[in-house]
Amino acid sequence: MPLTIHAAPVVLTMTGEPPLHEGAVVVDGDRIAAVVPAAEAVERFPEARVRRWRGVLTPGLVNAHTHLQFTDFGHLAASGLPFPEWLASLNRDRADYTEARWQESARRGVHLLLKSGTTAVADIVSNRPALVPVARSGIRGISYIEVIADSPRWDAKRRARLLDVLTTPAGRTLGVSPHTPYTVGTEVFRESVAIARERGLRIHPHLAESAHEIEFVRDGTGPFALVNHAVGFSLELLDGGSGLTPAAYLDSIDALGPDVHVAHGVHLDVADRAILRERGTPVALCVRSNRILQAGEPPVADYLSEGSPIALGTDSLASSPSLDLWEEAAAVRELAIRQGYTAADLDRRLVEAATIGGAAALSLPDAGSLRPDIPADFAVFDVPTDGDPYAALLAHGTGSCIGTSLNGRLVHRR
Repeated sequence: MPLTIHAAPVVLTMTGEPPLHEGAVVVDGDRIAAVVPAAEAVERFPEARVRRWRGVLTPGLVNAHTHLQFTDFGHLAASGLPFPEWLASLNRDRADYTEARWQESARRGVHLLLKSGTTAVADIVSNRPALVPVARSGIRGISYIEVIADSPRWDAKRRARLLDVLTTPAGRTLGVSPHTPYTVGTEVFRESVAIARERGLRIHPHLAESAHEIEFVRDGTGPFALVNHAVGFSLELLDGGSGLTPAAYLDSIDALGPDVHVAHGVHLDVADRAILRERGTPVALCVRSNRILQAGEPPVADYLSEGSPIALGTDSLASSPSLDLWEEAAAVRELAIRQGYTAADLDRRLVEAATIGGAAALSLPDAGSLRPDIPADFAVFDVPTDGDPYAALLAHGTGSCIGTSLNGRLVHRR
């Protein structure tokens, strides 16, 4: 692959340096050779091919929470169903999906990510065939194998199924996702986390997505208790609950830590958020999904004011209008302002959440920024360049991706 200079009116390195005006990323094979002013790049690398882009060039975006296998389930996002009914409908609709259909749905999801500038993803996988197209695509990130089980089902076969997936080469970095406290028994949750840690794998549960989850974890009652009784799940929390909030409950079973990031974090109070900060556990915000599922609004302004580590996720198309991370960021921005966040750093911090914040949540040291000697993953967005580039990306980034590079190869160009 020839040496290539990718020049743009603005380059955001996300390394703590200010925006680089008339900058360039020099790509040698699959790696970044330099990030310098465009004139310097041409002088230093006279033999390089020069590709000039319009707009803002950024690191490849990092989607910190989605389910790519549900890309073909967009009808559910439009259903208007509240969360418990939506969940029941999802489980019904997925029952007749074949291996080929799961693969095709996940493949379409990867295409949408790359088309919108995302080059790394935290993908929840509950049906093993969905791993195949994600691995083949070369997209960076982690596929988290989902665990949903009570002790009888875990002992009967689901432990063995998880171990089999984790020990079979998948062409993809794997992690473990104990789904939620209302779908995973307490001892199963503990053991799932232990299995991940024994193997040095990261962990990614859903946490406090719904107010019904608070009731179930605290008291063992509510709609999720009824669902568990209906399907015959014998979770320990059905016996009077834990008396704790979901965050405190996960902390009590050692299921939080710097090797964990959680999805949603909608219903976390000040004490809950402090627990996550103390444990070094980031939250992947998915406000559009929360809105569609009528699950509530995460305390974005509090997360920002308190310095909680955050990332951004789209969730799946089963509960979100798109996999475009700038559309998600714009929704997060609107919510933060409505909740009273007035600091001038808002746009910059949300661009950080979509890049280095997501990389930190997945513990991907070579993602989310632009610097020499790391994979050449970047994206270019056709947004205005005559003002604050962070504000431009939040205001105009949705649907604006005109180029995506993955390992130095243009996988999308418009």
